[in-house]
Amino acid sequence: MKTETRRHCRKCLMRDMDPKAYFENLHTYIENLEEELKVEKPLYEERLSLCKECDLLTDGMCRACGCYVELRAVMRKNSCPYDKWVSVKEML
Repeated sequence: MKTETRRHCRKCLMRDMDPKAYFENLHTYIENLEEELKVEKPLYEERLSLCKECDLLTDGMCRACGCYVELRAVMRKNSCPYDKWVSVKEML
């Protein structure tokens, strides 16, 4: 039995998309980023754990900057708007 994959419009607003499909797309996007753009996995997980403790995290989004924290945390060039990600690993 062939499973049909539902494609979504790249010009759609999030409110017009299936939430599950949107987050799957976000995770696929993160996985396919060039490795030199991403932080190492332990640092990524450390950043996410700090976000999980933050009162500004709501439904995967940061209320301080409006980003999806999983996408912001994976990018080497990004930082937390409240400097919560500053760590010894990043300063080296």
